[in-house]
Amino acid sequence: MSPTRISHSSPSYRPRRPARRGALIATATALALTGAGIGAWTFLAPGPGIQGLSDGTVLDGRKAAQVSAYVSTEAAGAKNKLHATLDGTAVPVTAEGARLKLALPRLTEGRHTLVVAGDSSIPFASYRKVVGFSVDATAPKLEVAAPVVKDGAAPVTITGRASTDAEVTVNGKKVPVDKAGAFKVTVPKGTPVATIAAVDRAGNTTTQDVSARGRRPMIRAAHITAIGWGDDTLRGNILSLVRSGKLNAIELDVKDEDGEVGYASQVPLARQIGAAKGYYDARKAVAEIHKAGAQVIGRIVAFRDPKLGAASWKAGKRDQLVLTPAGQPYDGGHYGALSFTNFANPVVRKYNQDLAVEAARLGFDDVLYDYVRRPDGPLSHMRFPGIGGATPEQSITSFVADTRTALRPHGKYLGVSVFGIAATRPTEIAQDIGALVKVTDYIAPMVYPSHWGPGEYGVAQPDTAPYAIVQRSLADFARQAKGTQTEIVPWLQDFSMGSTYGPTQVAEQIKAAAANKMNSFILWNAGARYQGAALQQIAKH
Repeated sequence: MSPTRISHSSPSYRPRRPARRGALIATATALALTGAGIGAWTFLAPGPGIQGLSDGTVLDGRKAAQVSAYVSTEAAGAKNKLHATLDGTAVPVTAEGARLKLALPRLTEGRHTLVVAGDSSIPFASYRKVVGFSVDATAPKLEVAAPVVKDGAAPVTITGRASTDAEVTVNGKKVPVDKAGAFKVTVPKGTPVATIAAVDRAGNTTTQDVSARGRRPMIRAAHITAIGWGDDTLRGNILSLVRSGKLNAIELDVKDEDGEVGYASQVPLARQIGAAKGYYDARKAVAEIHKAGAQVIGRIVAFRDPKLGAASWKAGKRDQLVLTPAGQPYDGGHYGALSFTNFANPVVRKYNQDLAVEAARLGFDDVLYDYVRRPDGPLSHMRFPGIGGATPEQSITSFVADTRTALRPHGKYLGVSVFGIAATRPTEIAQDIGALVKVTDYIAPMVYPSHWGPGEYGVAQPDTAPYAIVQRSLADFARQAKGTQTEIVPWLQDFSMGSTYGPTQVAEQIKAAAANKMNSFILWNAGARYQGAALQQIAKH
């Protein structure tokens, strides 16, 4: 060993000549700090600090990608006198103004050790700095149980579990977490949505929004059009079913199959294309229905929209329509040209979502999408500009999920009307039930017996066997919704199409739904004339 080099590894070393007072102090300091561990100075003379990284730091993925480490040139001297390693591998050192930059490589997940060493400004001495840090780019785990809500006017208890190193907040307020990561918190009554966030030491965050309303309460509803609501007789008949306790909800059109919005909508695009009508006053209609004792479901016919389709084509905005491979408007099967708008187009999506939010603000209790699908026909005959690498099913599901996010602050329920065949043939019209049950409050399958072909579900003539076809088809939907909070609220047939449907046929469908533990339903009759004799009074609890 050189007699001019001081080494902390040789405690028996004795200098051959008297040491200066400063050197003695440095030597004493070094010996005192030897073995102090990561982050401590293990040097025999003062050295530069590392800027940008501190011992014990935990970086998330974003910070790890941006972190830089420096040492001062004044303290470190020339760059060729400074040596740095990360986990034992040399790190290049470059001059950058009054600092030396340590060119750290891409940092991977896990623990890391950065060592900086060099000659000290004190003669015959060296220094060594060790910094231990970690990279954690993994978001913390968060599981929240769906709350059981029996009384919407009472406080709601939310329970869950997060990673043990995470801090948990509910609607911005920190909540206690036990050693296993479990938490339990009560939110005030009337809270529509609870946002739970888990943040770990690195700053990684996982959030989950939970409906504090619980599952959609049982609804027994009937449909009426916007124009029908303006008819005293039709409106009076459906309200009488509510007042007699046979219905507890009315499904009222917001936007219909013609693309007309039933009230004087303030959504800019609705007004621009002339879709906003004044068939009824939305606030007055909602108030009247609520006063009668019923909920109001706002039906929005989403992508079948001849009004928007015609306006888009006229304005040269072809990408807002479903097109043929030749670039012409797809005729929508039997619906006619310009009837189907493009669910992959941002303008079309936003238009329907804006109407949903407007309905929520006007007091509608639910938003129920209809025609939230692609047109009938072979996929090879149609094009969806802007869909990118997504499938039609994925694009439809993401649209529904985006709407649910937009509705959350308003505390409203979101339903999706789907074809009966969607449970077994999701690609036929781009309705993937397994995916949709994860982004809605309820699925409303149209299981009208008259719409099934002979032999479906082993039923020779479904139109004349309403119980069998409804019971068997709904069992498939029940299976796909199992394990979720999503309800199945079937559309049932209250109209004649081939066979005559009276109270008996309607009652058979209601019993078939109940056999699948589905006590909710929505009746469809385009003329809003319903078989009241088929309906039993709703039990009071």
